[in-house]
Amino acid sequence: MAYQIRVTPRAERETTITNRLKNATEEGETIYDFRSGIYKPKVISLPIDMPVYRMESCRTFSAQQSEIAIKGLDKNFFAKGQEITTAQQVQQEILLELAQQDSESVTSIYSVLEDEGQREPLLITSTGVVVNGNRRLSAMRDLMRKKDGSADQRFTNVLCAVLPPDTTRDEIDDIEADLQAKPHTKLDYDWIGDARLIRRQVDKGRTTKEVADRLRRGKADIENVLQSLDEADLYLSEWIGKPGQYHLLKDGEQIFGDIPKNIAKKDPQLQDASRAIAWSIYENRERVSGRIYSLNAAFGKLAPKVLDILEDQIAIEKNDDIDMMDDEDFSINIDGDDTAKDYTPIIKALKDETTREDTFTVLLEACETAIELDKGKRNEQAALRELSRVNAKITAIDVNVAAKTTLPAIVKQIEAIRIGLDKLETTIKERQANISTDDKTEE
Repeated sequence: MAYQIRVTPRAERETTITNRLKNATEEGETIYDFRSGIYKPKVISLPIDMPVYRMESCRTFSAQQSEIAIKGLDKNFFAKGQEITTAQQVQQEILLELAQQDSESVTSIYSVLEDEGQREPLLITSTGVVVNGNRRLSAMRDLMRKKDGSADQRFTNVLCAVLPPDTTRDEIDDIEADLQAKPHTKLDYDWIGDARLIRRQVDKGRTTKEVADRLRRGKADIENVLQSLDEADLYLSEWIGKPGQYHLLKDGEQIFGDIPKNIAKKDPQLQDASRAIAWSIYENRERVSGRIYSLNAAFGKLAPKVLDILEDQIAIEKNDDIDMMDDEDFSINIDGDDTAKDYTPIIKALKDETTREDTFTVLLEACETAIELDKGKRNEQAALRELSRVNAKITAIDVNVAAKTTLPAIVKQIEAIRIGLDKLETTIKERQANISTDDKTEE
């Protein structure tokens, strides 16, 4: 049976902690850079059901936002739920899942506690809010009840190091940031949680350089993380319509970090189209052979070439009949100067539910073609291979099953293909004539 949260009233928690601190002699791990000095917290023992989870922990930010988005919870469900049983119960479930995660190289917190019991104190405020050790507490609470229904006495009480009563919210945030910065205590946040921690530090009015120094990281890294989070929020809200569902971005750290660097110097129109390429690649990453990182150039320096190839192959018509996207469909700024190329129809084709799958197939081929051309990998047989591939696709088309409404557009596609083939044939004949002339000259 899952552990059931029972929130002890704040006043009762505070009184218990104050009384037990009077006789405390053991000290916990030293906290450095605390009020321009160091602080050695006293350690006490508390009933395991007394501490409460800190809802502002960046470790659980992604999961919290996903819970809110998926279940339609109030946006302040967690932010205002620190003293509420229902919110604490959901937080218990989130933390327990994190505590049970392991990998080939790292044993889960849950397994370590199950084998060894509590090895170090939790860090709590004077009111019993857990600053460091939320996952450990969730695991110990779950482990306390044995399968036979009896209690594991190792976990009926927990050791807690206590911060001063006047510790502020900002100081707690800084403690979390300092723990994240130290190699031996670095918190294994997901990348969204890490970005959230940085955003919180910047929102205090600190410069990116000050945040970088505190976290022992480069200023450029801090700035890129912030831009990555902005890109992630855009993707969730504007592209897939699932704002806040950060669990969908667990493996997106690299591409969302690469997007800002690859589109920074482009005009607004091309930035939007480059984003659409990148987002489409990420959305269809399972269809990409190898690492999606290999396609970075496709939404970077080669984006104009990719878009030209894509436009030619899907023959997007640019006329007044196009159902252009409104601001709610794709609200990124696309008001570039009058000379900038309008990529909105391509973006629409990549985003539209009815066309996105087929369009991505063409996009992927366009990306690979542009990259091959850029690397000079096209050899003397490339043109023949490409034409053979196109011929095979045309041969496979069955217009007998095509919708009647698509027939006029199909005819236009055929006309466009015929024009393209005429151009190819003309070029070939010119080359053949030149070759013939060169041969006669050599004779």
